Amino acid sequence: MSVMVKESPISEKDMIAEAEKALADISRIRDGVGRVIFGQESVVERTLVALLAGGHALLVGVPGLAKTKLAETLGIVLGLDSRRIQFTPDLMPSDILGSEVMEQDETGKRSFRFISGPIFAQLLMADEINRASPRTQSALLQAMQEYHVPIAGARHDLPAPFHVLATQNPLEQEGTYPLPEAQLDRFLMQVDILYPEIEAERRILLETTGIEDAKAQNVLQPVRLKEIQTLIRRMPVPESVVEAILTLVRSARPGQGNAETDKNVAWGPGPRASQALMLCTRARALYDGRLAPSVDDVRALAEPVLQHRMALTFAARAEGTSVRDVVAKLVKGI
Repeated sequence: MSVMVKESPISEKDMIAEAEKALADISRIRDGVGRVIFGQESVVERTLVALLAGGHALLVGVPGLAKTKLAETLGIVLGLDSRRIQFTPDLMPSDILGSEVMEQDETGKRSFRFISGPIFAQLLMADEINRASPRTQSALLQAMQEYHVPIAGARHDLPAPFHVLATQNPLEQEGTYPLPEAQLDRFLMQVDILYPEIEAERRILLETTGIEDAKAQNVLQPVRLKEIQTLIRRMPVPESVVEAILTLVRSARPGQGNAETDKNVAWGPGPRASQALMLCTRARALYDGRLAPSVDDVRALAEPVLQHRMALTFAARAEGTSVRDVVAKLVKGI
């Protein structure tokens, strides 16, 4: 007869000691990324928050804004085994998951051997994910959610930690397959990447057109990243933050008594949005050097967490209303 042993709760003293150690590690991560990625502080913050929270992120921006460079830099700084897939319409699920091949040994006996695909990485860069066919997107969706790949009836676990940073070009829509709502919901956050400020662009011009480019350096190991992710899940959340998350997410759903939402929103976020906010507010607090999240963290993360989990009505789109406009009005109510 087996006996279940309940894990003893961590003491406040030990929590503070672990948090202070994590703060030092996160500071080194920020410095390491800042040596290569100039400006874009909000983008770096949100992407790192998604990784620290243990999730996936969708990076949306026009070409040339260092989306791929950011993913490569994070892989090196965090010490993660990184792979990149350039998605195209003819990409098949086996191209990313892997497949079985038949081999024959010296005795003539034949057997199948699984050859893993590029998805077996700790950090997967899915470039232009909306160019893949629905069949390939669904294969990636299953791996993102279940963290394993079924091939020929056999389960193959993905490495831990496992994160997907996918990129998407919002301008070019010809020959693309829009991501289904179910797959969008698997991304912890949608991080919009805008044009850099003038000083950041000046630094880009001066430091990336010479003989030597700034190179990223490793400052962390995957095991340590998992420890920080566990610590984030243990962080206390004030009741005021819980109430703010519930109020915000529920007000973004039609039929919940919010007149603005009923007018503009066709469908709103599900409970996974609340879960994402709970994790991301904790991660943002630690990223910012605090031991507990605040309502300001909820306000700051409302847009990247909610915008890809909502759809507007036809009338709202016809009037030029955007999801960001709706979310901004909802944030004022918490």
